Amino acid sequence: MAFPDDVLSDEEELVLHLRPHWKAAVLPVLMLLLTLSGFILAWVMLPDTEGGRIGLGLVAAIMLWYGLRYGAHPLLTWRCTHYVLTDERLLVQHGVLTRERRDLPLNRVNDHALTQSLLDRVLGSGTLTIDSIGDQSARLAGVPGAPHVQTLLYELIEQAPADEEEVEEEEVR
Repeated sequence: MAFPDDVLSDEEELVLHLRPHWKAAVLPVLMLLLTLSGFILAWVMLPDTEGGRIGLGLVAAIMLWYGLRYGAHPLLTWRCTHYVLTDERLLVQHGVLTRERRDLPLNRVNDHALTQSLLDRVLGSGTLTIDSIGDQSARLAGVPGAPHVQTLLYELIEQAPADEEEVEEEEVR
């Protein structure tokens, strides 16, 4: 599912649109292949009798449950997760049936940290934790090119316009 452009304001410019790293899709794909192979194995190995058909139905139900729960659902969640960075804010959107979107204005961000495991360093991904004023935070897990994204985020924060209150205070001085 693509990120809707109508979410952005007229003056807002899209800088970066990311999904979580592809490594998040590896285990669900393997689970789908495992459940499919389990079903095929049961289909081939079970006898063509009434008991065999009952057993095949049971195996099919179990494989369907595991395939949907641990294969299809995580893949859909990965596909429907968006990390959008504009020149004014950071948008994090996720959800398959119900959608949740969090907006963090860049001029209110006061800290951002990058965490990378050894595998993350090898693959170039990582987890960005972004804190803003007012106890708001966003955790972007599995960001591809995380060091580059963190640098870009820092540059955008430095260029972000200040709050209107801060501008008024500076004009008074």
